[in-house]
Amino acid sequence: MRIVFMGTPEFAVPSLEKLCGAGYDVVGVFTQPDRPRGRGKKLMPSPVKETAQKHGIPVFQPEKIRRDGVEDLKALQPDLCVTAAFGQILSQEILDIPRIGTVNVHASLLPRHRGSAPIAWAILQGDREIGVTTMMTDRGIDTGDMLLKKSIPLESTWTCGEATEVLSRLGAELLLETVKGLTDGTVTRIPQDEREMTYDPMLNKDMGEIDWEASPEEIRNRIHAMNPWPGCSVPYEGGRLKLLRARVGDTPGACGTVTVADPKKGLQIGCRGGSVEILQLQAPGGKPMQAKDFLRGHSLETGRKLSGDEGI
Repeated sequence: MRIVFMGTPEFAVPSLEKLCGAGYDVVGVFTQPDRPRGRGKKLMPSPVKETAQKHGIPVFQPEKIRRDGVEDLKALQPDLCVTAAFGQILSQEILDIPRIGTVNVHASLLPRHRGSAPIAWAILQGDREIGVTTMMTDRGIDTGDMLLKKSIPLESTWTCGEATEVLSRLGAELLLETVKGLTDGTVTRIPQDEREMTYDPMLNKDMGEIDWEASPEEIRNRIHAMNPWPGCSVPYEGGRLKLLRARVGDTPGACGTVTVADPKKGLQIGCRGGSVEILQLQAPGGKPMQAKDFLRGHSLETGRKLSGDEGI
């Protein structure tokens, strides 16, 4: 079976590695063009491109595959295309090229959480479980028939980055099962129930703002869902203090007000119905650190307001 893989970020790497490790004939990889990254804005390859080059697989990087990649894909004569967080919409012309079709590895339990940021939204909305669905791609946004699905409990301590890493490995295992099932005819296509469908929009920077009138669980979920991007933060000494990890606290107080600030007891902030304990944070220009360590070198007053332009 000739397979063409399409993916871009770290989430997609385990899937590509699994296909290569299982001996499948991956004849080409499509990924996003190199993008500027870091302080120097140097052009850097995607994680999937680096993985493909390591395995000696030809790499194609069209700005828009539906416009610039059609002929290259046809020349590869794929039996199957596999997508995992590719980041581009496939036209019907592209979908018609592979003999078997195109399988997508989607990081949600479809039909819930269609869209480009399913893991963040699952955390944000307080889901108790997360998972991966393999599906046949059609022209809609995550609307194709489902093939296989696996779920795991969503730990309240996980950030979006941590959950993504877990699901990337789960998705790679599920992909292998799916490809094997397609080969031997044991996988059944299951139409999605549109009555259970949810679609979530893309994340944006404004979603990093914290509403201290929300419940402790809602604020904790937002802090974790927005880590690593766009990140939740509050104003601090002319910059922004990033809040990276939290849990439900035990010292309630006025919403958005520091209720505990002690190197031994930690940092807690009042909110609706309780408080949130900030476990990890990052000062402007600094590195992530435990809140208790931060308080050893920075003095914060209980009763100080976190909301508004003043911050802390």
